[in-house]
Amino acid sequence: LPPQVRGWFCVSYLLLCVAAGKVLVQDFQSHDAATTLLPTMAQTCATTGCGKPASMQCPTCVKNGLPPTYFCGQECFKSFWPEHKAAHKAAKAAAAKAASDAAALFDKLASAGKGGGGPDGTFVKFPGFHFTGSLRPWPMTPQRTMPDSIPWPDYAVDGTPTSEVKARGSTTVKVLSPKEIAGMRKVCRLAREVLDIGARMMKPGTTCEEIDRAVHEACLERNSYPSPLNYYHFPKSCCTSVNEVICHGIPDTRPLQDGDICNLDITLYHEGFHGDLNETYFVGEVSQETKDLVRVSKECLEKAIDMCKPGTRYRDLGNTIQKHATAHGLSVVRSYCGHGIHSLFHTTPNVPHYAKNKAVGIMQPGHCFTIEPMINAGNWEDDTWPDSWTSVTRDGKRSAQFEETLLVTETGVERLTARLPDSPFSV
Repeated sequence: LPPQVRGWFCVSYLLLCVAAGKVLVQDFQSHDAATTLLPTMAQTCATTGCGKPASMQCPTCVKNGLPPTYFCGQECFKSFWPEHKAAHKAAKAAAAKAASDAAALFDKLASAGKGGGGPDGTFVKFPGFHFTGSLRPWPMTPQRTMPDSIPWPDYAVDGTPTSEVKARGSTTVKVLSPKEIAGMRKVCRLAREVLDIGARMMKPGTTCEEIDRAVHEACLERNSYPSPLNYYHFPKSCCTSVNEVICHGIPDTRPLQDGDICNLDITLYHEGFHGDLNETYFVGEVSQETKDLVRVSKECLEKAIDMCKPGTRYRDLGNTIQKHATAHGLSVVRSYCGHGIHSLFHTTPNVPHYAKNKAVGIMQPGHCFTIEPMINAGNWEDDTWPDSWTSVTRDGKRSAQFEETLLVTETGVERLTARLPDSPFSV
């Protein structure tokens, strides 16, 4: 990200940054130079060398609470956009850092028994942030460590998956060799074993922190690295997404409650390959509406898997998934998709789960990828907590998800993360 940060992001505004974190950490890059300017009082055009009176304001700056920037018209705005966009990126980086610093302080105070309390006696994390549902973050334990004896992926130290970054931009889907397929079968079997261990802990009173610890230890026992750990600085060994959390929930010390649902997302890195899967589980007794949501989410995945065979277009899976979800009054999240997986955690192909998407690629034998539709009880739109990871439904309603890693064969598809005879069932 560009190094420049506007002066208003000073230390004295830490809480303000955290309170505004949700909007500041949005993807500023999604706004292009054709964005319509907003009228305001006359100022001076910000485009270098222009100096004309300006009465039009950058709408992205307005939306995200940034210092006002003015332009004399669309032409100047378009020509200055690459430089001006750097300010948006800098603001995003500063807001993320402010939220991260505040969260770290929260966990430090909480572990020491200090800090401000919420209505249920918990500590207040991200003060001023508008949560869409009833779930709140709880204190987290420090990030777990890995022994040198277990092979690490390339991001384990600095958080950057260098190999993935180098592969970006290519639409070519790797065809796995027989040796690579054998490696994927092995790691996916291990990942299923670890998921089942965590699933058996899903009961009222258990914390997601306890599940994360069990997952981490199970990975060590299998000479495997938990792929989420430090991937783009993710702080834990698995993802636990409760109730309105769509995905990427960070395990913390909140006890699971009767009536919750919890998605457990597991990925292992073993002998150079990643295996990825997740399932959504009931915690105690849940409502019929929740049961229906989870059931339909599983059905969406199964219907998509049934389509997988040589010659199927990746884009067509979304049509089937969305048709089934909407037939039951549910919606399909669009911000996240399935992905290619092998020696890289996330790579081509992209596998969107919604209808009329523009995904590129046709299935061929040797392709390995995930399908992981996220189905919401309400609207499909999502928001993100200031931790930059926890994705939640914008209307606060519940979300459910199931995921499998799949291999296209000559005659159809092989479910590499298939359930074992003693795997716990959620639906």
